[in-house]
Amino acid sequence: MVLLMTNGEGMRGGAVHHTIADHPFVGEVETAPRYRFFSVRDQFPGLVPVGDGGSVVRGELYDVPLEVLRDSFLPHEPAELELGAVELADGRAALCMVLRPEERGRHREITEHGGWRAYKATLG
Repeated sequence: MVLLMTNGEGMRGGAVHHTIADHPFVGEVETAPRYRFFSVRDQFPGLVPVGDGGSVVRGELYDVPLEVLRDSFLPHEPAELELGAVELADGRAALCMVLRPEERGRHREITEHGGWRAYKATLG
């Protein structure tokens, strides 16, 4: 089992949530204030670790078997994202999808919204 933080369409109600819906929901979480957040075509978000000027990003935490991550969750993730490890606000580590390095600087920053749902609410 691994802790998986979702911060976009993997969250409850999202387009790929069905891939992890049968596994334990640990709770709502925030990252440590070390990240920036971006919208990719307003279809999904991308998290980016930064040395300075980071903020917290809200998401959900799940306890999933590694095989589910490999066989079900990852195949549904977009090419702009890759699996990474993030620091949560309480100091724990979790796996999370992050924006690939070659994608950085190409997408709209939405860090000030604090999370994907808050940003999507501004789109109407």
